Amino acid sequence: MSKPEMNVALVCGPDCDMDTQAIRAALEYFGARVFMYWVGRPSDFMSVLSGEDIYPGTDLIILNFHGDEGQFVMPELGESVYEEGEPRGDFGPAEIRRFAKLDGRTVLANGCDLGNGELAQAFLECGCKTYIGPDDYPDGNAALMFALRFGYELIQNKKTIQEAYHTARATDEETTMYQIYEQ
Repeated sequence: MSKPEMNVALVCGPDCDMDTQAIRAALEYFGARVFMYWVGRPSDFMSVLSGEDIYPGTDLIILNFHGDEGQFVMPELGESVYEEGEPRGDFGPAEIRRFAKLDGRTVLANGCDLGNGELAQAFLECGCKTYIGPDDYPDGNAALMFALRFGYELIQNKKTIQEAYHTARATDEETTMYQIYEQ
């Protein structure tokens, strides 16, 4: 394998596997090395957020989740299945502040209302350099297209994060919901 154009951590939230696979295939075709993370329980997400499971040299983290009211929708487990200390419910700003250590990374939170200002601020406080996400509820196809166009512009056209963001955001009315927050 030749040297990859970039390393991407692609994190698949519950019930997001179809679009996650599409993102993975496209990014790999563009020349990225994609590391997959499948979230089946809160501790899986905690390991990614803490950086514990992130491959060294990762350039971009894509959190491909369903979102609602500024929170990452998490799987509901039976009470006896949760590990000791594992949070119940969805992950919002409080959980991000509690678990995330993102050390200058760029994060694309590709799910409804994950570009909420309070959630974005929590990511920035935890070391995220650049955080991108929609501040409303875009159509699923638009969310997929934003991720693909953003990756294409970064890899194929060698654009900066800001340039790739602006190009991807300009795709249509749905993609204008994506906001960028920076340190």
